[in-house]
Amino acid sequence: MDKIKPFEKIASQFQISRESAKYFLNHIQKSFKTERPSHQLILEFIEAQQMEFLLTPYEVAALMNESGVWAYALNTAPPVIVDDEDIDYEA
Repeated sequence: MDKIKPFEKIASQFQISRESAKYFLNHIQKSFKTERPSHQLILEFIEAQQMEFLLTPYEVAALMNESGVWAYALNTAPPVIVDDEDIDYEA
């Protein structure tokens, strides 16, 4: 019997493509400066948190770091993208 890969479980649980799940897991790893957690450890963390919706990769990495699951240094957070519709312009 084939073992289900972490990205396949993420894809199934959050109803995203397998490619998106791989991208998501890789970007969680890239959120850390040097030592990077395995996809399996990331999956176990997400399952233990019983997440109902998918956070950003950096948010998951920060939670892993704060909880001590993966206590290695994080890179700086990516910039927040803001739509023009979200900006209140003063006349």
